[in-house]
Amino acid sequence: MRIELTDEARRYASRFADVTGVTPNDCLVREDGDRLVVVVPAGQKGEAVGPAGATVARAEELLSTEIDVVEDAETAAAFVANALAPAAVRGVTVSSQGVAFAEVRPADRGVAIGEDGRTIEMARELVARHHDVDDVELA
Repeated sequence: MRIELTDEARRYASRFADVTGVTPNDCLVREDGDRLVVVVPAGQKGEAVGPAGATVARAEELLSTEIDVVEDAETAAAFVANALAPAAVRGVTVSSQGVAFAEVRPADRGVAIGEDGRTIEMARELVARHHDVDDVELA
C-alpha cells in the first residue's frame, strides 16, 4: 500500500529521523495537535526509543510534542498487536470482512483502548493505512 504523508507529517518524520537515526515508514499528526505517531521499520523500535526512552525523549523535546512509536510488521495481525502495545495482546484474528479482533488480557483492556479511546483509534487508522483492514475490535 502506498502511504500519503502531509507536508507537516513529512517535516516531523524528517526531524524524527535526524534525532533518532531511524527513518519512519509513516507519520501521523494527531488532530488534537499534541501527539505524533511514527511507524518505524520492523526491528528498529528499540533504536528509535533508545535506552530508557532517552532517544525518543530528545525527539519529543525538539519537536515539542508527545511521540508514540509503533513498529511495522509484515502481517495485519502482528501490526495490530504492535499498535496496541504496551497492552498484552494474546492474539489477533483478521476476518474476511476486514475486521481485526484483538484478544487482550482483561487487565490490559484499558491500556489497549487508551485515554478517550486514543490508542484503539490510532490502531484503526494505522492498520487501515498499512493493511487491508477496516476496523479493530477488542475480543
